Amino acid sequence: MTLHSNCEGATRRDFLKVGAIGASGLTMSNYLRMAEAGQVKEGKAKAAIFVNLNGGPSHMDTFDLKPDAPDTHRGEFNPIDTNVPGIQISEHLPKLAQCQNLFTILRGVSHTLGAHRLGTEYVNSGNRPLPSLEYPGYGAVISKEMTAPRDIPPFVAIPKSAQKPGFLGVRYAALNTGSTPQFGQPYSVRGIKLGNGVTISEVEKRQNLLRDLDTTFRNVEKDNQLLDGLDRFSQQAYYMITSKASREAFDISKEPKESSSLFGEDGFDQSCLLATRLVEAGTRFVTITLGGWDTHRDGWNALQNQRLPVLDSGLAGLFQSLELKGLLDTTTVYVTGEFGRTPKINTERVGRDHYPRCMFMLMAGGGVKGGQVLGESNELATLPKDEVGYSPDDVAASLYHTLGIDHHTEYDTNTGRPIMVVRDGKVINELFS
Repeated sequence: MTLHSNCEGATRRDFLKVGAIGASGLTMSNYLRMAEAGQVKEGKAKAAIFVNLNGGPSHMDTFDLKPDAPDTHRGEFNPIDTNVPGIQISEHLPKLAQCQNLFTILRGVSHTLGAHRLGTEYVNSGNRPLPSLEYPGYGAVISKEMTAPRDIPPFVAIPKSAQKPGFLGVRYAALNTGSTPQFGQPYSVRGIKLGNGVTISEVEKRQNLLRDLDTTFRNVEKDNQLLDGLDRFSQQAYYMITSKASREAFDISKEPKESSSLFGEDGFDQSCLLATRLVEAGTRFVTITLGGWDTHRDGWNALQNQRLPVLDSGLAGLFQSLELKGLLDTTTVYVTGEFGRTPKINTERVGRDHYPRCMFMLMAGGGVKGGQVLGESNELATLPKDEVGYSPDDVAASLYHTLGIDHHTEYDTNTGRPIMVVRDGKVINELFS
């Protein structure tokens, strides 16, 4: 029997397995011998950061340029060399070019869902959406499998997340900050900071009252996911409000200059800075959203003057800050939009339209080897070369692999239906070699 562990050791599911076959002679000493023999899978990462490029960024104008393509496809941007020989990316990503050694580019990632909502659901869970089932996003699964300090939120979304808890229930939903931190301004998240003259002692009195009420009405509703989730949020809110560690994790003004200077003043930069502080404090999963990639019209102007400089600054700061803090090895970073954009230019609108058949994704940290390009698109970037590419399912399986979570793990819905964490994906072994 293969057992799986997270950064805290064996998963709860594995202990249930141990208990279920205890009569057959598997003891803790047996388990430890199996672990020493390498039969317990260890994930290198303790946390993950997911960067959602909402709207679908163009692969041909960012990380998969085709300078020799005809003018109908090529676009206006030129490639530049990175600090890894042989790898080129867009000229408007100079900071990322100088830290290419820290991350891997996946090219020729492919799927078939060209609508924003469906594509977003797909890349945020690793499963093709079904009308009959809402799959949990990465943050919900990671929150379930990996414990966080009780006064630190396990799953934080800046400012909000497209990822849903799905059939796992609201107790595994994200803490949405509701806003992005701004450079040079105090930042607080509603529900964490004390305000309006409220003191910690008053919060404790209110918590005691709530505990008494919970005891009185505990048996009114049993096995109710909503009540269970609300109870969890109530407890966690109390711990966070009364915790200095939690309040300081969100206080970006306390970031040392050596690290804060790696980031620009844009809200995305400051969100990336906040993400590094949260994983440093013990948060297991952070999502950051950077929208504005739906460039049907005036595409090159929007990319050159708005989206690409912001992405370049924030992501480069994120990778370099994690490395500086010694957190890159234990923090997986996954960057993606919901699809790519048409290789053939829409000349009437001077932009590109939705295109899921070929796109890029980025991965870094958590055992992922940086300085690589994996996968390849064909000469016009219309499909993976030889029509063999990676799927969002494969990247999802690889993300879970970095965290020591077996993507074949099954959870039961509230109707008793067993559902696999990632149904069709396989781990991309080349990411780790």
